[in-house]
Amino acid sequence: MMHMTFYWSKDVTILIDSWRTTSWTSYSLTLIACLIVSAFYQYLEDLRVRLKTASSSAAKISSPAPIQTPLLGAKLDGAGGRFSAARLGGAVLFGVNAAIGYLLMLAVMSFNGGVFVAIVVGLAIGYLAFRSGDDDVAATVVDNPCACA
Repeated sequence: MMHMTFYWSKDVTILIDSWRTTSWTSYSLTLIACLIVSAFYQYLEDLRVRLKTASSSAAKISSPAPIQTPLLGAKLDGAGGRFSAARLGGAVLFGVNAAIGYLLMLAVMSFNGGVFVAIVVGLAIGYLAFRSGDDDVAATVVDNPCACA
């Protein structure tokens, strides 16, 4: 039976029928796994953002000034092209991260209070460990405000 409200019990089914916890040991291991996966989610998101920032700054350095670049030149060259290695890597990381995010959401939808707390704490720990320094990444991206005026 699927619960429709939060409940606190060691008996929970996560994602698939074969992932059932019936003892305190299996429940504790499940909570630890949820915590680790949610922290890993934040790590992958940080990795994706840093890859995007590094590839955009490398493209700015290797390309000529925007005024000298033809309109379609920036889209067709290899450094900033639509199918560059950095963009494909970023797309793969985005897909993996989206899949992990949806699986975490489905795990929370088990409505078990312990699973919910483990995932939220794991996300917070991952954010603290990997993404709390995103201010410097954002400052790098927004370093050059609109110079078109």
